[in-house]
Amino acid sequence: MTKVTINPGVCGFVTKVEAVAEDGVNATLTVQTDCKSVRKMIDELGSTYSGYDVCLRKPGTGVFYEYAANNQYDQHCACAVISGIIKCIEAECQLALPRDVSVTFEK
Repeated sequence: MTKVTINPGVCGFVTKVEAVAEDGVNATLTVQTDCKSVRKMIDELGSTYSGYDVCLRKPGTGVFYEYAANNQYDQHCACAVISGIIKCIEAECQLALPRDVSVTFEK
């Protein structure tokens, strides 16, 4: 089981994701969030994803980004939630090591 907490910034909608891939390939997600857009996306797309289909793609492509581009996804393109969900699946399916990611503003 892999768990991540995604703090996307100023909106304050912290998203918690848990991925379980018993076969090492297909990850089942549990997503907790107050963000209506993320909740709707997960409700409509379902909860189980192939790690290969989700993670081994060109940046900005795949089921989550396609959903965001083609639906009334109220988030902006810099929202970190989709990337965080993909990182969680990636680590759970052993396609990358589980390492923290951050963006830090400097003054």
